[in-house]
Amino acid sequence: MLEPVTAIIIVIPLLFVLMAVGFPVFAALGISGLVGIFATEGFGYIYSTLRTLTYQETAVYLMTVIPLFILLGNFAHHAGVGRALFGISRKWVGHWPGGLAMSSVLTCAGFSATSGSSVATAATVGSIALPEMKKAGYDQRLSTGAIAAGGVLGVLIPPSVLLVFYAAINQVSAGAMLLAGVIPGILSTVIFLGGIWVLSKLKPELGKVSERTAWKERLVSLVGAWPLLVLIVVVLGGIYTGVFTPTEAAAVGALAALLMLLVSGTRGKLRSIWTSCQDALSTTVMIMMTIIGAAIFSLFLSLVQLPQMLSEFAATLPVPGLVIIFLFLLIFLPLGMFLDAFSMLVITMPIMFPTVVALGFDPIWFGILAVKMCEIGLITPPVGLNCYVIAGLDDDVKLEKVFHGSSWFVLMELAALAILFSFPLLTTWLPSTM
Repeated sequence: MLEPVTAIIIVIPLLFVLMAVGFPVFAALGISGLVGIFATEGFGYIYSTLRTLTYQETAVYLMTVIPLFILLGNFAHHAGVGRALFGISRKWVGHWPGGLAMSSVLTCAGFSATSGSSVATAATVGSIALPEMKKAGYDQRLSTGAIAAGGVLGVLIPPSVLLVFYAAINQVSAGAMLLAGVIPGILSTVIFLGGIWVLSKLKPELGKVSERTAWKERLVSLVGAWPLLVLIVVVLGGIYTGVFTPTEAAAVGALAALLMLLVSGTRGKLRSIWTSCQDALSTTVMIMMTIIGAAIFSLFLSLVQLPQMLSEFAATLPVPGLVIIFLFLLIFLPLGMFLDAFSMLVITMPIMFPTVVALGFDPIWFGILAVKMCEIGLITPPVGLNCYVIAGLDDDVKLEKVFHGSSWFVLMELAALAILFSFPLLTTWLPSTM
């Protein structure tokens, strides 16, 4: 049997080699974890442990939130919630500098309150807003960058599948994590709007100003936001007041969204329901497989006591704890260039989370910061998933233009991150009032 340090030296590089040659992340995690466990404990331990490990990690009541939140977002999309929100936002801010880009961000923020997925938010709003901005003569960089960046709000504003995922793998309160995303989500939205206003003032050629809508028409348009209001009250209100657990809130929210779809004027309702269920199933399976791979790899890390060693080492460093947290967050930047958000969390949390707790920091606060870093990875090259989604919506859209436009929003994201890092109360206050 190998010594723990020798096993670590072999397994950690093996993980990245497997991912580099094209293995799915869950397979790379599982294989490298199995190699490490075999090297330190032998085959007998693998056999006795893995008989029950996969079931224990996935047969968790909280995990039912994931398909339910995905269903909620899919039903809301097919019910036309995104299109209604864009129409309302356009009436209210369309006449401002960069108004249609602002409308896109506001629509993303609103739709994020019904969808737990960044990609789904970007694709839904992009299919609505991109043709409108193209028709209005908006610069491709601003129009595509705003939608790609607005889409990342889907993993921050609840109901967020990624926040639930963080809660599940680190065994913290899912309800607290979901509520913790509210104020940071609003802050990010406001910073995006301010950034678009500044860009449009400095470079008026980026986007034309639309005609001002009368106040009466703006106020009347708010009636169309009733589906969003209902879903927010049911999901967030139910969790906050304690009427529902997160799982119950997700179930009731999905049912409410389904009823909205059934009473909407959408054609092909049965096909929309079938497509929504297929998407929820495939996404849930992907997440579950990632959890299983992460569990095997985490078991290896715990056997060699790497998280404990790093925690003890970090606690003895002659630097403030905030410096260590800052360095942890920096690690997400290169990871975000090559990995998706779920993969980043399963790779980093087994090592980072024990250190964060040992240093005495709030795990909810750190979770929001980690998710913000995952957001940045969604709009940075070469694997900025949201940017590829937006580029795929229109043959005339150039991928390099999308990345160029999203780079402006990366700076805005870093500004929001700096504020949340400096003022933890913005993250922890709302969950503390539950």
